[in-house]
Amino acid sequence: MNIRSLTRGDGVVIGAAVLLFIASFLGIYSVDGAEGVDLPNAWGSAPLLMSVFLAGIIGAALIVVAHGLPQVPKVVGLDLGQFGVAFTVFAAWSALGNIVDPAGGYNNVGDGAAGPDAGTGAILGLVATLILAGAAIATPLVPALKGALLPAPKPVTPQPYGAQPPGGYGYPGAPQPGQPGQPYGAQPGPFGQPSQPQAAAPQAQQPAGDFSPFWFAVPVPRPLFAEDGSPTPIAELAPGTWYLAVEQRGAVLVAQTQDGRRGVLQDTSGIQRG
Repeated sequence: MNIRSLTRGDGVVIGAAVLLFIASFLGIYSVDGAEGVDLPNAWGSAPLLMSVFLAGIIGAALIVVAHGLPQVPKVVGLDLGQFGVAFTVFAAWSALGNIVDPAGGYNNVGDGAAGPDAGTGAILGLVATLILAGAAIATPLVPALKGALLPAPKPVTPQPYGAQPPGGYGYPGAPQPGQPGQPYGAQPGPFGQPSQPQAAAPQAQQPAGDFSPFWFAVPVPRPLFAEDGSPTPIAELAPGTWYLAVEQRGAVLVAQTQDGRRGVLQDTSGIQRG
């Protein structure tokens, strides 16, 4: 599930669902002169719980899951998002009916005294379901709600091969604030422990026989393939992390991940060398 595919409307749906869940623990009835009386909440009334609170929360979950999946599954020709919208509308309609007649037709009790009114939980449940249904219906129609909920990650600007990465970037060996960075040509020590800088090497291409391991980072996610030539990737190299190049085979590198896995990086364009 990709949370970056969620919209601002989905954020409103999630917020309304949280509000609805909180309202389910508040009193659904209000009775004059009932101070000190333990009035029930939605969890003590199965019809109200299922028709308003659970229906609304289930609808919100279906909407969010439908927008987060790369391919939305369909049931009887309708996708999960459409089912979710239907659930939210049903929940709002049921909540409105509960406000209009909270006692279910028993408006007078005993000697003619007035029946209970809608409590805080019922009123807050109506507000939450109206927001929930409104956001579910309006999100595909209102441009402001169709915007991304989370900002897109800033792309990493590729640097020339052999350039020094900026301070603080990456996995091991990144210089701490106030400390000098490792100059180009310094050879890293054991995995995760850079050694003292050595004399800068010429920037001419080194022969394959003179290859020395070095740290590098990728500008975009890159697949790492098995050394036996299998077409299935064994790992994915992510930007913002240092990896150790342990061997060079022509135009490709043999890289080692933090957990010790080794594989072939076929696309070495734009990598940042530490």
